Amino acid sequence: MSEKIIELKALDGVKINGYLLSCDKNSKDVLIEIHGMTSNCFKKRERTIAETVKKIGIDSICINTRGSEIAKYIKYVDGRKELAGTAYEDIEESYYDLMGVIKYALSLGYMSIYLQGHSLGSTKVVYTYNKMKNNHDEELKYIKGILLLSLVDIPDMFRTYFRNKYLQYAEEKEKNGNLLELMPPDAFIHPISVKTYLKYTKYGKVIDFAQYSNENNDFDILNKIEVPLFMRWGNINEFIRRDAKNQVDFMRRVIKKQDIDIDFIDGANHSYNDKEAELAQNIELFLKKYKKY
Repeated sequence: MSEKIIELKALDGVKINGYLLSCDKNSKDVLIEIHGMTSNCFKKRERTIAETVKKIGIDSICINTRGSEIAKYIKYVDGRKELAGTAYEDIEESYYDLMGVIKYALSLGYMSIYLQGHSLGSTKVVYTYNKMKNNHDEELKYIKGILLLSLVDIPDMFRTYFRNKYLQYAEEKEKNGNLLELMPPDAFIHPISVKTYLKYTKYGKVIDFAQYSNENNDFDILNKIEVPLFMRWGNINEFIRRDAKNQVDFMRRVIKKQDIDIDFIDGANHSYNDKEAELAQNIELFLKKYKKY
């Protein structure tokens, strides 16, 4: 096994980095792992998964997106810089990050790519996959599996838990051109800019595909994923309205695909703390079933 720090560029020229964990043999399969809000690629969860799937000959690329950490500056290859991180994130830009990583993986000779996201990272994976389909991106044919860990219905979370009570405040800031100002501290669980708050509340249609509480939701976006689909949640302090068992039963009914693996990890929280190994074993079994090379 070998490991190296990598640096690459997103599709729009943003510099991003992470690490590549390689098997001893020349693998043609790679798992790309995308973290969630305020997080980064060096979490125990992603590392445990990477070390587990290498047993079946799958390499892993764990990447820091421009949304990693709460706030930071990102740089472009032309030297420009701008505020990013969770507080300033535009989720639609995740397409540029993920496409950059996909192109990087293909340049290394990988032929089968499995996209995995955690929490907001899952939203990014689904959004990017769907946009790749709409764009008829040629790289789509190399995507052989989608893995969603604790996919959250983010717009509903804002509506339910935060009741969008600062929407008018944010709209006023937007009108005055103050999109990079931070919202009041109780607007969200993390510091969040006006720009990002509006993206999740007012302009969130492009990511409003989970809608777990909508009994009439046909889950069109998830049902149109044309590769095997893996979904997991925890059952402790998870960001879903139903308890985990009911959530799983519901999703198994509404996702009509045949090649699915939907379940929950008993005793796991949203981050899978102390349950990383069990989660990784679940992922290993799924990937072993659909591994191409």
